[in-house]
Amino acid sequence: MTFEEKLAEYAELAVRVGVNIQQGQYLLINTSTDTLEFTRLVVKKAYEAGAGRVHVNLTDAAFERAFFEHTTTEEIEKFPQWIVAQREELIARQGALLWIDAEDPDLLAGIDVTKLAAQQKASGNALVNYRKAVMNDDIAWSIIAAPSAKWAAKVFPSLPANEQINALWEAIFATVHIGQGNAVEQWQNHVASLEARAAKLNSKKYKKLHYKASGTDLTIELPDKHIWQCGSSKTPQGTIFIANMPTEEVYTLPAKYGVNGMVSNTKPLVYKGNIIDQFMLTFEAGKIVKAQAETGNELLQELISADEGSAYLGEVALVPHESPISASNILYYNTLFDENASNHLAIGEAYPTCYEGGRELAQGQLESLGINTSITHEDFMIGSGEMNIDGELEDGTLEPIFRQGSWAF
Repeated sequence: MTFEEKLAEYAELAVRVGVNIQQGQYLLINTSTDTLEFTRLVVKKAYEAGAGRVHVNLTDAAFERAFFEHTTTEEIEKFPQWIVAQREELIARQGALLWIDAEDPDLLAGIDVTKLAAQQKASGNALVNYRKAVMNDDIAWSIIAAPSAKWAAKVFPSLPANEQINALWEAIFATVHIGQGNAVEQWQNHVASLEARAAKLNSKKYKKLHYKASGTDLTIELPDKHIWQCGSSKTPQGTIFIANMPTEEVYTLPAKYGVNGMVSNTKPLVYKGNIIDQFMLTFEAGKIVKAQAETGNELLQELISADEGSAYLGEVALVPHESPISASNILYYNTLFDENASNHLAIGEAYPTCYEGGRELAQGQLESLGINTSITHEDFMIGSGEMNIDGELEDGTLEPIFRQGSWAF
C-alpha cells in the first residue's frame, strides 16, 4: 500500500470501526492544527459513511502554551459554558466523539502546576455530565493518533528531522493493523481474541489480584460484581465502537478500599503536557498514602489531590509484555500507545460499565458500593517482563494469571 492508501484506510477505520458512525449521526472531532490534513480526510470519510454533520474543534500548541503562560489562575477557574453546552448537545443528539491526538509530550513543561491543577478541576467539575456519558458508554467515542513534528522528534530523536514524522506514521499504522490486509477483518479477529481473554477472567470471579515485580508488591481486591471488558464497547442504542485504537488491554475496576502495598511505574506518565517518571505509590486501604517521583513530583502531588477520588484507583488493566506495541521497543510518550504495551492501573474514576448494573447507577450509589468516582482518570504503566500476577479465588486458592509478563493461561 502507498502512504496515501494507508492514510485513507486509517481514516475509514476511525469512522466506520472506531466511532462506527451511524446514518445521520452528528460527529464531534477534537484535534489540533498539527493533524489538519489527516482530519480533512476523516471528515470526508465521515460524510461518506452517512454522518449528518461533522464539527471539528481545533486547538494549537502555541495557543495552548500562551494561554497557560499569560492567563491567571482565577481566569482558568472560569470554565467556558459554551464548551459545556456543546458537549451537552452532543449527548442529547446521541452523537459520536472522536479525538485525534497529536500532543507534544513536553508542551506545557515549566508551566506553574497550580494552573494545570486549576484547569483540571475547573473542566472536571463543569463537564461532569459529559464525563459520565463517556465513562458509561452512553455515546460512541474513540481516540486515535496522528503525528506532530514535536511528538515525532520525541519518539525518534536519532532520526533526521525530515524522517521523524514518516517514521511515527508507520509506527502508528502498524499498531492499528493498517497495511496488514483488510484492516476491518484484522480488527474483528483482534477484538475476538481480547473478548476470549475477558470471558476467561469473568468465569474465574477472582476476589483479589496479587502483583509482584521489582519495585511492586501490590494486592488489589475486586468487587463481587466486577466485569472484565476489552476494547469493544456498546452504546445503549446498540452501536458497537472501539474506544482506543490501538488497544491490547483487558480491564476491570478495583474495590475502592481494597488496594494495599506499593507499585512502581515502568514507563513515563505524560500528564498535562508534562512528564512524570520514576515514581512509586504506596496504598493503604485503597488510598495513596505516599507518592514520590524523581521527575514531575510536584505535578504528581497535584494529580493525586485533585479531589477525594484521585487518591484511589479506578481501573486495573492487563496487557502482556510481548504485545505488538511492547515488542516494537518504541516508547511513545503517549498513554494511548504506552498503556497498550504494559500492564497498567488508573488513578481516579472507575468505569461503571465494569460493574454489573453500574451503568444505571448514580454517583452516590456507585460510591456506596465502593466504586471510585473522581474528576480524574489517568493511566500509568507498571508492567514488565518480570511481572507475576496471581488471581485469588473465593476459597483463597491462588492461580497464575501472568508469569514473567505474559499470560499464564
